[in-house]
Amino acid sequence: MSVCDDRAASETPHQSNAAAKPVRWAADTVSTIREGARLRLDHWATSLWHVDRMIDALRREATPYPAMESVLRGFGAYAGEVIVRQAGGEWWSAGGDHGIRTVDGRLWNPLDEARRCLSGQGSLRLLCRDATAGAPEPRDQRPR
Repeated sequence: MSVCDDRAASETPHQSNAAAKPVRWAADTVSTIREGARLRLDHWATSLWHVDRMIDALRREATPYPAMESVLRGFGAYAGEVIVRQAGGEWWSAGGDHGIRTVDGRLWNPLDEARRCLSGQGSLRLLCRDATAGAPEPRDQRPR
């Protein structure tokens, strides 16, 4: 899983406006998937199973990485938003990279994990599971 290394943890993260880009990427991805694939991504960990499946399908189609770069960034940002909402984390930015700091202080890089998924070596669902393990009840509640 993509827990950030000590180098990234030792850099001073920029939290002001750190969430602006990834939150926008995630919102764009939710909208695109809803309209194109007619799939509702609801910011719950279970929706990441669908995201992992979509990335796996793209990998099997041998889609070139340059064509997938922004799609993977959006999927990673979406997974990061799921972690933020489920575990109460926050986005941080250091050295041009974006990641999540969970309330227990751990750092996660869902954008990198999305790239690992394309190579068949990662899972956004499992990253979220690990990042939210032991977290308090989610802040957002499903609509009833």
